[in-house]
Amino acid sequence: MEPSIRLTFKRKFIAGLIVTIPVAISIFVLIQLFKIVDGLLGPIYDYIFGRHIAGLGFITALIIVFLVGVISTNVFGKKLLDQIEKLLFLKIPIFKSLYSSLKQLIDAFSPENKSSFQKFVIVEYPRKGSFVFGFQTKECLLKENNIEKKLIAVYIPTNNLYLGEVVLFDEESVIHTNIPIQEGIKIILSGGIAAPQIIRGDK
Repeated sequence: MEPSIRLTFKRKFIAGLIVTIPVAISIFVLIQLFKIVDGLLGPIYDYIFGRHIAGLGFITALIIVFLVGVISTNVFGKKLLDQIEKLLFLKIPIFKSLYSSLKQLIDAFSPENKSSFQKFVIVEYPRKGSFVFGFQTKECLLKENNIEKKLIAVYIPTNNLYLGEVVLFDEESVIHTNIPIQEGIKIILSGGIAAPQIIRGDK
């Protein structure tokens, strides 16, 4: 196999992995969820109907997930879920830390969350002349010796999308692009393949 063909194959294969792995993880999580619900409700349905009906627990799991989605997208439902979260999930010390971290990570990439990622930006990092994509998450003010300096927190993905680091940049070092957040996520997931030919931005 010629070097150019081998390189092309490698790039396409890696791009495929980047897209496939999150999908595979999502499917695995859903299957496990459905197995748990089916395992809990299956015996109840068997008792009610007097025989086992294949797939009934699976359908119930789908309905439960849908209903949770409906409840979580209205004001009353959000308050109710917040109270349940505080009473059940945030009372156990070890579980609280794990649950909070995972929830914050998932919420950051949720389309419903309008405050997590503010802008899709470009910064010069980790060295001069090297530019990377990132997500502006917050603006803060640094006070030192009666001098104030505005800093911008940028989340820079370093391993696919869900692992990365937060770096503080001065305002002049951040290039704001015209790319929407959802398009920015697609660019990261595709390894840059989905990036537009021309990116418009201003500091």
